[in-house]
Amino acid sequence: MMKRVFLVIIMMISTLGIYSFKSYATDAKTSFASFYHDKFNGRKTASGEIFNNNDLTAANRNLPFGTEVKITNLISGKSVVVRVNDRGPYHSSRAFDLSKAAFKSIADARHGTVAIEYEIID
Repeated sequence: MMKRVFLVIIMMISTLGIYSFKSYATDAKTSFASFYHDKFNGRKTASGEIFNNNDLTAANRNLPFGTEVKITNLISGKSVVVRVNDRGPYHSSRAFDLSKAAFKSIADARHGTVAIEYEIID
């Protein structure tokens, strides 16, 4: 009986070790994303570009302009690749403000925010 319990514990530790190694290897992080209001259409972004809600772009507080990021809806599994061209969001619980086109490609815009996983594309 004691050997069996010991073996089960060893297997659990091994499995958890592999799982944690995989999560670090992908460098994927989780957070929330929202989308831009239509009133920002045509305004200049922090990068100097003119914002267009139909483009696949995003705002992030730290990533360099031009960085491509894969954003995945944690519930549906739908993904979109966006390019960072603005700063924000200025809400501590969210990592990204997405253009409306990017948001709608992974979630229902009636919800306003979505739980995401994001990963920088090399």
